[in-house]
Amino acid sequence: MFKKITDYFVDVRNEMTKVTWPERSEIIESTWIVLGLTLLFGVAVFLVDRVLSLGLQQLL
Repeated sequence: MFKKITDYFVDVRNEMTKVTWPERSEIIESTWIVLGLTLLFGVAVFLVDRVLSLGLQQLL
């Protein structure tokens, strides 16, 4: 059992050395894109909700 656990961690360590990690600038750029899109979708959902709420109030 102990052998399997150690083999697992050795394999994980070996695989992690093969990973191509993004540069700091790529991470920052991706973060701004995610934040911008989140804001955009949040505003879009707010506007749709507001229009539908006003429309429903007019019907009732």
